[in-house]
Amino acid sequence: MAKKSRRPRTTAVAADGINPRQPCPCGSGKRYKACHGAAGGVFVARPFEGLPSECDLVALRELVPSATAPLRIKGHEDVPVQLGSLLPVAAPAMARDSGQVWVGMQVQHHYGDISREMAAVLVEALAKAEAGESGIVGLTSAPAPGPRLQDLITDDRLDITVHDGFDWWVADVEDRGDLGHALEHANEAALPTARLTGVEAAYWTSTGPKEHLRWVMPQAEDELLLALARLHVSGADVIVPDARFVGMFRAHGLLAPVWDVPVGTGVEALEEPAAAFKDALDEALADDGEPSAEVRSARAGLANRQVTIR
Repeated sequence: MAKKSRRPRTTAVAADGINPRQPCPCGSGKRYKACHGAAGGVFVARPFEGLPSECDLVALRELVPSATAPLRIKGHEDVPVQLGSLLPVAAPAMARDSGQVWVGMQVQHHYGDISREMAAVLVEALAKAEAGESGIVGLTSAPAPGPRLQDLITDDRLDITVHDGFDWWVADVEDRGDLGHALEHANEAALPTARLTGVEAAYWTSTGPKEHLRWVMPQAEDELLLALARLHVSGADVIVPDARFVGMFRAHGLLAPVWDVPVGTGVEALEEPAAAFKDALDEALADDGEPSAEVRSARAGLANRQVTIR
């Protein structure tokens, strides 16, 4: 009787590096091969690449409950435009009665290119505002060919403000009317969060029984994992005493390392240690020496401690 083949099974990988059997990174819940991996499908793995404060945009979409940033839009410099992490009723964009235009990060479009989708609703909201109209703007189908955020935003960097809750939803409204209950509910659900000032895109948050530092980083995955592995082997990956590096999120083409920090640490106590860690990370990134077996093993362990959220 012939022996069964013992050749290891291989998993097909699409040209963009995504396993067709895995959930589509767009968040639809479908397998990639039945969603944006199907014939004619388009998925942009790093939709905010080239935008100012790319890492912060990823954080506002995936990690930060409540934050805002003013935007300057090409050809519409006289219209006050505000980017928000989450808008009322999870609206993609809004033309406000005050004349402001808002565009939201945390929306549930699944058409493959978040940047193009956000640009489409932003352009429509701007048209509403300039016509003296107001209301919510969204998408019910994939946007027609048109600009991406990269074609619209003229800021060199974003001035991000993290809020304790969502009172900014009604900052331009005189009569809150029935909004009070919804606002109260939203505020109760927002976890305390603060952005570190000394490094880019690092956010402290408290869940009550735990505190975390979540830090979106711009480097390519392979080089960042190797640098983090070098720091781990040398014991330099602990941000503050008794902190613990627990793994990484992968979102929109970038990695976001996560640390558990002792309860009561707060954001101010993380500022200097985070700056020192960045210096050590930069040094590790610049190390082009052959990694030791211990470093390679650590890198493999880190690769297994990733969770893809987009």
